Amino acid sequence: MTMIQALLVLFSLAPTAHLQDPSKEQPGTIGTGRTVWVSGEASTHTYRIPALALTKTGDVLAFCEGRRGARGDSGDIDLVMKRSRDGGRTFGPETVIWDDGGNTCGNPCVVVDQRTGNISLLSTHNLGSDHESQIIAGTSLGTRTVWLLTSTDHGVSWSTPREITDSTKRANWTWYATGPGAGIQLQRGANKGRLIIPCDHIEAETKRYFSHVIWSDDGGQHWQLGGRTPSDQVNECEVAELEDGRLLLNMRNYSPVARARQQATSNDGGITFRDQRFAPTLVEPTCQASIRRLAWAAPNQAGILLFSNPASSKGRERMTLRASFDDGATWPWSALLDPGPSAYSCLLVCEDGAVLCLYEAGGYRKIVVQRIEPADLPRISLDTR
Repeated sequence: MTMIQALLVLFSLAPTAHLQDPSKEQPGTIGTGRTVWVSGEASTHTYRIPALALTKTGDVLAFCEGRRGARGDSGDIDLVMKRSRDGGRTFGPETVIWDDGGNTCGNPCVVVDQRTGNISLLSTHNLGSDHESQIIAGTSLGTRTVWLLTSTDHGVSWSTPREITDSTKRANWTWYATGPGAGIQLQRGANKGRLIIPCDHIEAETKRYFSHVIWSDDGGQHWQLGGRTPSDQVNECEVAELEDGRLLLNMRNYSPVARARQQATSNDGGITFRDQRFAPTLVEPTCQASIRRLAWAAPNQAGILLFSNPASSKGRERMTLRASFDDGATWPWSALLDPGPSAYSCLLVCEDGAVLCLYEAGGYRKIVVQRIEPADLPRISLDTR
C-alpha cells in the first residue's frame, strides 16, 4: 500500500478538471493550441518528431525533423528549431540545426544541464538512401550512428555535430534511435546531476528490439551506454525520476499481449533496468509518448507525473494528458487535448507552472503546441488528520 493509499486523500482541482475513473475522460478539451510548423513551410514536405527544452534564460526551444522531400523516415531530413520567448504562446522563425545534404539527421532528444545551462541535443544519422528495413537486415550501404550537438549560449548557436557511436552503441546493434523527445537530469541521490537520454536499438542476430539509456556525468561532454530493458518488443521511450530515486522508463509497446505502454525501473541511475511490465491504463496505438515530472512531493502535497500520447487502441488519435500521483503506479486523472489525428508528442513544464505539449496533428500535416495553464492542471493534497 502506498503512502497516498494509506492516507485520507483530499483532491483539490481546478473547476475544468476532475479526478475520475481511468477509463473515462473529462468532457471537452483543455489548453490553447497554436501551430508551430505546417507542411509546405520552408519548402518542407513534412515536419515530424517533436522535442522541447526550457533554457536557463526561460526560453522554450522546439525541435523537430524537417523532412524536405517526402513524408517518410529516410531521405533528406534536417534537424530544425524554433524559439519562444513567451512561454510557448508564440514562436519565432525556423533555424536549421543540422543539415547534411540528402542524408538523414533525426530523432532529436534534448536535455539541459541545470548547473551550467549547456544544452545537449542527441541525434541519429544515416545515409539518405538507406531505409530502416535495409539497416535492420544489414543490406544498407551504411548504418545508424549516434551524434551530439551542444549549445553553450541557450540555443543561439550550436556546435558542429560530433559522433559518439563508439561509446553508446554495441557492434551487433543495427537500428538505433535517440528518444525522441527529451531526456532528464537527475535531481536526487548518489547520481545527482547525471544526464539521461532514453534510446532504443535492434540486435543484428535476433532482430529483437529493446529500450535502453545513455548517460553523462560531466555535463554532456562524454556519453556512456547504460542499461537496457530485460525483455524485448519495446523501443521509443522516455524516462522520469521517481520520489525514491529510481528511474521509470516508459516505452512504446509491440507485444500483442496488451495495447498499452510498458514500463521498467532502475535502482542504479540507469546502469541496469528491471521489473518490466505493462501499464494497462496507458492505452496506445503503438506510438511514441512523453512522460515528465510536474512536481515533487512536498509536505501534505503529492508529487505528480504527467504523460501524453494518442490514447486510443484504434489508431493515432485523441492526444490525451494524464497524471499520476503515485510515481506511475496508477493514472487516475486525464484530459483530452485534441480529439483528432495525433501522434508523437513531447511535454515541458514552463517557469510559470504551465505545461506545453508539442505534438504531431492533422495527419502529420502540422506540429502543434498546446499550452495548459496551471489552473487547468491537477493537484492533490494529503489530509493527515
